[in-house]
Amino acid sequence: MSVYHGNDLRKISGGRKGRHVKVKRKYLMGRFPALTQVGHEEEKDIIRTFGGNIKVKMKVASRANVIDPETGETKTARILRVVENPASRDLERKGIITKGAILQTELGLARVVSRPGQDGVINAILIKE
Repeated sequence: MSVYHGNDLRKISGGRKGRHVKVKRKYLMGRFPALTQVGHEEEKDIIRTFGGNIKVKMKVASRANVIDPETGETKTARILRVVENPASRDLERKGIITKGAILQTELGLARVVSRPGQDGVINAILIKE
């Protein structure tokens, strides 16, 4: 099954649109989201994107690069769990990491500032408690 990001070729009533409507093209296709979860070993998918570029999708994450805003130091910390995900309650319930999610790490609570499904890495900023 595929993901299509173009307009639908049907009207609201269910009938087909006129002949002037564009046909489906490859550049209008998409992919399913990575849905990065917390696990013991990191798992990444390397995907060839349109134009021959490469995109790294993180499937399972165990560590995050955590920045302390007061000192400016960056440390790698183990992710313990997903505390909150403002993007969706369902993502929070499933423990999926997206940009803006709040993680419990060894160093404390941290907010994710990178996009794990697009970048293949988790960067986070330490939150004052």
